[in-house]
Amino acid sequence: MKKLFNIIFLTVVAVFTLVSFTNESNTQNLKCMIQMVNYTGEAAYVVISLMKPDGEYDQTLYIQGKDSEWYSDITEWWKFYGKRRPDIDAISGATIAGGERTISIIKIPKDKIDAGYKIRFETAVEDQEYYKDDVEFELTTETIKSKVAGKGFIRYIRMLPQ
Repeated sequence: MKKLFNIIFLTVVAVFTLVSFTNESNTQNLKCMIQMVNYTGEAAYVVISLMKPDGEYDQTLYIQGKDSEWYSDITEWWKFYGKRRPDIDAISGATIAGGERTISIIKIPKDKIDAGYKIRFETAVEDQEYYKDDVEFELTTETIKSKVAGKGFIRYIRMLPQ
């Protein structure tokens, strides 16, 4: 019985050690702060997308705003997402009003960094404008540590590796 216990114990330790040291994550966690400009009106929906080098959508990284009834107002992203409507686990639940800021964690596949991919922030506010590329920049080891100005409802975003 003691021999069986030792074999089981050693097997568990070996599996734990193997999993702990060989299962490296293939994503980079980034802290992303979005600072909005001061504007009046409804809170903004923000979609953060990973864009392929050819300009096509690769995947949705984060959605600021949980009421899917309004997703179609983010028209370019909706053309990508709305056709397939895959499950998205990147929904924060809260829109962002004028002058507010929010901080979230987004996960970027490591193999997309320094490979010609871009990050796009699209914004839409009810009864106001839609900005397809409120913020858009190439995904590099330098830009994931940067502050980038917006063109519309976003004053700037700041990215910090975790």
